[in-house]
Amino acid sequence: MSQFSLYSNQNPSSKRVYPYLLDIQSSLVQTLDTRLVIPLVPKDQYGSELIANLNPVLRVDNREYVVLTQQMAAVPRTVLGACAGEYTAYRQGILSTIDFLITGI
Repeated sequence: MSQFSLYSNQNPSSKRVYPYLLDIQSSLVQTLDTRLVIPLVPKDQYGSELIANLNPVLRVDNREYVVLTQQMAAVPRTVLGACAGEYTAYRQGILSTIDFLITGI
């Protein structure tokens, strides 16, 4: 598992709402049983206005998904399914959303 990898959500109770989870946890602590993730929701199902500094949009399989930084959480590694993509190129932007959530800057 590597940082900024996108995984399909295998949790039966949440995978319909949040089909993907973006792993943001450092690979230095990959031996933990949990991973810090940010859920993604299909953009067409996101009812609120996007906050540009908090909710970037990523494209997965030609569909747009909203990154819900405000809902990041630790989840068991077992809810992470198949890797659906690598988003390392978006590293700085994703880290900026976390910084905005915490500091407002």
